[in-house]
Amino acid sequence: MKLGDLSVGYLYSLQAALHSLGHDPEPLLRRYRISAALLAQAQARISIPRFMRLGHAAMQLSGRADLGLLMGLHSQPSHFGLPGAAAQCAPTLAAAFETLVRFERLVSQNYRGHSSFQTPATRFYSISPYNAFNLFVVDSALASRMQLARQLTLGAARLREVHIEFPAPAYVERYEHLFGCPVLFEQEHNQLLWEPASLELQPVQSAATTHEQLLALCQQQLRELTRHRRLRERVEEIVSPQLHSRLPTLDEVGGQLGLPGWTLRRRLRIEDNTRFQDIIDEIRRDLALSYIRDTETALGEVSFLLGFSSPAAFQRAFKRWTGMAPGQYRRQSRETQAVQR
Repeated sequence: MKLGDLSVGYLYSLQAALHSLGHDPEPLLRRYRISAALLAQAQARISIPRFMRLGHAAMQLSGRADLGLLMGLHSQPSHFGLPGAAAQCAPTLAAAFETLVRFERLVSQNYRGHSSFQTPATRFYSISPYNAFNLFVVDSALASRMQLARQLTLGAARLREVHIEFPAPAYVERYEHLFGCPVLFEQEHNQLLWEPASLELQPVQSAATTHEQLLALCQQQLRELTRHRRLRERVEEIVSPQLHSRLPTLDEVGGQLGLPGWTLRRRLRIEDNTRFQDIIDEIRRDLALSYIRDTETALGEVSFLLGFSSPAAFQRAFKRWTGMAPGQYRRQSRETQAVQR
C-alpha cells in the first residue's frame, strides 16, 4: 500500500510555470530522476511523494510560494491525458467535469481519495494536515480545473465561490485575482462552486461522436487497469481514505462492494488468506513507512492520518513493525537516500 501516484502529464504545467519565471526546469527534473524519455512515455507515472518533493524544490528555486496557482494557469486539457481529451469534446461543461472524475484513476491514484463533481461543486479531496509540501497540490488542482473550464468555454464559465480547507497563506491576495470570485479559507472542502448556468455551456470543441469514441477508449483503459485487482485491493481503496476518521465496519465495506459482510470475510480468507483487521493493520504499517521515508510529514501528523488514538500508540506500533522508533527510521532513510544520490 503506497501513498499513490500520478501521470507525468501533471509535470508539464510545472515545467511551463518555471519557464514563465525564467528558470530552466531540466536540472531540477534530473535531480528527481525525471528524464525526457519518462515524460514522453505512454502512461508513465511518478509517486506522489516524489511529486510533492519536486514541487517544494521548484518553489524554493523560483522563490514563489504560489507556484501551484501558476501551475494551474499553465495547465492544458491534454495534461489530463485521455480523460482531458474526452472532456474537451463533451456536450456541456458539466459533462466535461463528470468525464474527468469518472476516469480520474487513469491519471491519478491516491489513497486519500478522489475528486468528485456534483452540481455546482467541483471538489478536490482533502489532503490535510497541510504543510509547505502539499499546499501547492491543492492550489494547482483547483487552479487547473478553473483554467480548464475557461479554456473549454473561451472564458465564459464563471465561478461563484472557491472554498479551501487550509488557512489563508501569505500570498492570499493572489487567489481572488486568479479566480475572479470570493475565496473562503478554513472551509469544510476544497472546491470550486460554479454559477449553474456556466455548467450548461457547450465547450467550443464539443463533438458528440468524438466524445463517445474517447469515452469508449477511457472505459477500455479503466477496465484494463482494474481487471486484475484482487478483492483485498478493493477493500484497501475503501478503507484507506477513512483511516483518520471513523473506520468502516466489515459489513459497511461489504455493502460498498455489493457483498454481505460474512461473504466478504469468507472470500478474503479463501482468496487472500487474510482477515479484515489484518488488512487495516497492514495498510497502517505500509503507509507509515511511506510517510516517514518519503515525506516530511511530522510524526504527530502521521499518527493522526493513520487513525491512532495518540502519538504514543503510533510510536509503539511502529517499533513493533520495524524494531526502531519512527524518528530513527526517518534518519536512517535520509542517510541511505543521500548516499544513493
